[in-house]
Amino acid sequence: MGPVRQRPRALFVGLCTLDIIQLVDHVPGSNEKLTARDQAIAAGGPATNAAAAYSHLGGAATLLTAIGAHPLAAGITADLAGAGVEIVDLAGLSADPPTVSSILVTAATGERAVASINATSGPLPAPADVDNLIRTSDVLEFDGHHMDLAIATARAARAAGRLTVFDGGSWKDGTQELMAWIDVAVCSADFHPPGTSSPEEALAFLRAHAVPWAAVSRGDAPIAWAGPDSSGKVDVPRTPVVDTLGAGDVLHGALTYYLAVTKRLDAESFAGALSLAAQVASRACASFGTRSWMLTGGTDSGL
Repeated sequence: MGPVRQRPRALFVGLCTLDIIQLVDHVPGSNEKLTARDQAIAAGGPATNAAAAYSHLGGAATLLTAIGAHPLAAGITADLAGAGVEIVDLAGLSADPPTVSSILVTAATGERAVASINATSGPLPAPADVDNLIRTSDVLEFDGHHMDLAIATARAARAAGRLTVFDGGSWKDGTQELMAWIDVAVCSADFHPPGTSSPEEALAFLRAHAVPWAAVSRGDAPIAWAGPDSSGKVDVPRTPVVDTLGAGDVLHGALTYYLAVTKRLDAESFAGALSLAAQVASRACASFGTRSWMLTGGTDSGL
């Protein structure tokens, strides 16, 4: 029997929500009521979904976030336990309700409409054992929510020599400061740094602000990437789209996993990890909700 491969460990820092997802024929208009085709309830948020994907692929994921002790938090913790994600909850015994995201997915297109207050509970201090959490992780992923916590943790991760990955869903206050501590940034087409209006300009901005490896995803269009001495595009597999909710989160969780397993970062490994991550994210779009894709055929780690 060969040696047992140790599971790569990752710390995910960011938003955790309770997602209530409805599959509908159309987004209702003012004062309209309609009956949904289906529903799903799961823990959500970019870092949270990324952690679940990372765990599903075979990694050991820990989520640093705020959930609290409100009765609704039980649904979040149960879902994450089922997904194999460990939780470090900075909200402790707070009785405030967790962030709830209301999501409507249009059946014909898979497009989603989302309403959420996101991370509005105030700054979160880093936990007392944050250095140990960082030391025992191979890679850290940040979604830009709970920004003060993200900056402090990313700075400490850089000092400890750990790889840092950023999920840029949108530009937020403090993003530029966080960029100083990021090794890999993969952003959506909705990520618009100051003075930019296109994915190409966003990519150039990231590279100009000392992010060594950067990429911009654009739905089913090729992912454009750039590194210190090279650049390119990675094709996104075509798949029948049922639900695009969380696809970007899955992309980041899978990318984090493949980078952690590869244990190197060069043009070949970065493009290869993006390609594998795109395959996983595309598969996630083929089923309703953010967890169903995990039930349709093993981990399929690609390695």
